[in-house]
Amino acid sequence: MTTTGATSAADRFRAAVETRRLDALEELFTEDVRLYSPVKFTPFEGRSMVLGLFGVLLRTFEDFRYVGELAGSAETAAGAAEGTADSAILIFRATVNGKQIHGIDLLQYDEAGRIKEFTVMVRPQSAVQALGEAVLAGLVADGLVPQP
Repeated sequence: MTTTGATSAADRFRAAVETRRLDALEELFTEDVRLYSPVKFTPFEGRSMVLGLFGVLLRTFEDFRYVGELAGSAETAAGAAEGTADSAILIFRATVNGKQIHGIDLLQYDEAGRIKEFTVMVRPQSAVQALGEAVLAGLVADGLVPQP
């Protein structure tokens, strides 16, 4: 797959998120997609769990907008075993519970151009805490994780 294909997948992903169309995200993820979150050590795994998480995120973020994009390739979180993958970084800004968030979404693709790994990084630390609290509450409310 070429970087052009990756950019196209990134464009489709970006459009789905910006229009808050959860249904449009489903076809973009592999069945075994892994999402690495800044608020959880282990990844969220599988399309249905990742889509559930996105349902919470789309409700949680206020004033969400992508402000930039970079494309290339990078080693996946699985490391040398999987090698490098076509990748895109989408730079975003948002607000959660009054806290301004700056972040990136790192999308990594399989050979068919579907997202197989997704890594989210945000700053500052106070925003990570606000995001973690809001996401946990949403996951519990949606029955995706048990009450802590």
